[in-house]
This record gives sequence, C-alpha cells and structure tokens, in this order.
Amino acid sequence: MGALVVLVFAGVRVVYAASIVGLVGIVAIIGWEAGAGVVGTIPHSKSISYTLSVLPMFILIGFLAFHAGFTNSVFDAARKWLGWMPGGLAVASVFAAAGFAAVSGASTATAAVFSRVAIPEMLKYGYDRKLSAGVVAAGGTLASLIPPSAILVIYAIIVEESVGALLLAGFIPGIFSAAIYGIMIIAMAKAKPGLGPPIRGFTWSERIKSLPGTFPIILVVAIIFSALYLGWATPTETGALGAGVVFIIALFNGMRWNSLKEALKETAKLTVMVFSIIWGVLVFVRFLGFAGLPEAFANWVVELPFSPIVIIIGILIFYAILGMFMDAIGMLLLTLPVVYPAVISLGYDPIWFGIVVVKMAEICLITPPIGLNCYVVNGVRPDIPLQDVFKGIGPFFIADVVTVALLLAFPGIVLWLPNLVGN
Repeated sequence: MGALVVLVFAGVRVVYAASIVGLVGIVAIIGWEAGAGVVGTIPHSKSISYTLSVLPMFILIGFLAFHAGFTNSVFDAARKWLGWMPGGLAVASVFAAAGFAAVSGASTATAAVFSRVAIPEMLKYGYDRKLSAGVVAAGGTLASLIPPSAILVIYAIIVEESVGALLLAGFIPGIFSAAIYGIMIIAMAKAKPGLGPPIRGFTWSERIKSLPGTFPIILVVAIIFSALYLGWATPTETGALGAGVVFIIALFNGMRWNSLKEALKETAKLTVMVFSIIWGVLVFVRFLGFAGLPEAFANWVVELPFSPIVIIIGILIFYAILGMFMDAIGMLLLTLPVVYPAVISLGYDPIWFGIVVVKMAEICLITPPIGLNCYVVNGVRPDIPLQDVFKGIGPFFIADVVTVALLLAFPGIVLWLPNLVGN
C-alpha cells in the first residue's frame, strides 16, 4: 500500500502503479511462475465480461450527442424557460447539464461542452465570472449519478452488484443534486442581484418552439429509463439501443462523416483508457485478495468502538481527502476492494453505498488541487483564471455536502426506485 501511494504521488499513472505493485506483491506471495500466470490472465478474463460491454455503449451515446449538436438545443430551451428567475441562466445551465449528463455519462465531457455553450451566454448577460465557471464545473459532475453513468457501471463491476439497480438508484439523487444546486443559485442571486440578473423578454411562443430540440435527449432518457425500470433489456442492450437511437437522430439532423469519425475516435480512446485502468487496478486487487487485507480491514472496522454512522462518516471524509489527489475512477478502483466489505459488515446497503460514494467522487471532481472539472473549464476558457474557477465552486461544494448529509439521513432517496422495481 505504501509503495502504491508513493508511486501515485510521484506522478506514475494509476494503471502502471497499481499493476506494478500488484505484480510484485503476488510474486512475493506465491512465486514468479504462479504469480506471472495469474497476472497474465487478468486482462483477458476481465475484458470478456458481458457487463463491461455497457461502458463503450454509454460513452458512445455521449460523444454522438455532443457531435450531433444536441447540447445547444437543450441549453436554448432551458434558457428560455428558466432565464426569468434570479440567477435563471445559471439554473438553466445546471438543468441543461443534467439533461446532457443523461446521455453523456461523462463529467469532464459535460463540463467541456457547457464551458463552450453556457459560459459565453452567462458572461454576455452580466453574470459573475466566478459563478459562471463554478456552475459549469459543478454541473458537469451530475453525469456521475444520472444514468447512463460510466462510474456507476465500474462500481457495479468491482463489487459485483446489479448494474441496472445502480443506474436506477442514481436517477433520483442526480435530479435531487441538480435541484439543490438550482435552489442555492436562486438564493445567492436574490441575496446579491449582481451575481446573476434575470433574463426576460422571451414569449410563450418562443419557449414552446424551443421544446422540439430537446426531444432527442428526452427520447434517449425515456428509452434507457424504461428499459431498466421495466426490465425488458439488460444495461448493455439498453446502452446499444440508446446509441442506435442517437445515431439515427444525428443522421437526420445532418451529422457529417467527419463528426461521426470524431465521435467514434473519442469513444475508442476513452474506452481504452477506462479498460486499461480496470486491468491495472484489478491486478492490484488480486494481490490484496492473496494478502487477505479486505477481510482483515472489515474485521477491524466492525470491532471499532464507534457507531456505524460515525464510521461511515469517517470513511466518506477519507474519500473526500483522497479525492483531492486522485481521479474518481482510480480512487474507487483502488479503495473499494478494501472498504466495501467493511461497509457491508456494518449493515449498510450496497446500492445505497454505491450512490453515496459516487457522489463523493463527484465532489472530488471540483475540489483542489486536482479538481479535474475545474481544469477542464479553465482549459476551454483560459480567460477565466483557475483560481477564479476554484472560488466559483465553493458554494457548490457546500451544496454537495448538504446533499450527502441528506442521503445519509434519508436513504430512501436512493433506494425507493430500485426497491420499487425489485418488488
């Protein structure tokens, strides 16, 4: 564990650090010949998992939707329907980001897209620069919870839970998070009107005319949600169906070969990156299994002289600190094999814990010094200094803490929908 921490902090990519430490550890325990044999089978044995095939489908949906220009239509509709409120354009950005998150499944992609689409509009109407950047960075994190979420699929694969149940469980908390963001923005804009003045002048005719542009995303969300809720398709089949629908709509919208080619190339790149991280970390996870660490840690946690709620809060604080220095996927892949058995031993529901820990991963996307979404916003909009982006996400960090507290206090927010389907 010490060697892994040293390598990661030295700047070695998680996939290499985890696989090197895992290989050395396994060889030290069972010898070179047996250890090398075990490690050599992991990439193939894990790649052929049917569950994993959902990842490229969900990733493809997002890139097709982006290159087909669905984002502009969603933001335009949200702007015309919500712009009249204090901070309305920022609220519109949050809900438009939530809509795009429902077809992209990628936080950084959502942040990058709305840095191009939403920030110029907010600045044009006199919105505070810090708030504008913070809205987009925080809005992008909604893709981690709202289906189709790649990180929820990865959690399901690691802990061997139902992908469909987790995707359903993320729907209400994702919308819940967006609503809390919206309420907070309105309160801030009312308290300090200069942050985000309302935008008026849109007629009902203009609002109604903006709705057809949102239908492609609404259709894809309805297909994914209905298929998972009714159980007439597996998550992989649902992802393939969603990608097919987006592709057909994109063609009717005039998508050209160059745009399609870029969507396919970006899908391939991101898929390879995610699969590579999974392979490397699973080597390390196999080493932990040989060493008996997950069981030992679970037994130690259960025997601690504290109530389960105090222990789970401690675990979440640990994730908040770790997330300041690691990306979300790497953090979950490295910690869940040890932490998950302990959490289950305390009597917590695995679906509920999955949503809460992914919400913590969302928070890590906007906290310094890593705060990947903040770097994305700054990369797309270099005219907004990075320190301003980090200042802008301050209120959203507080909103996320409130959301996690409510999920802890009321687990039914997470479990109601999957339990309804299960019954």
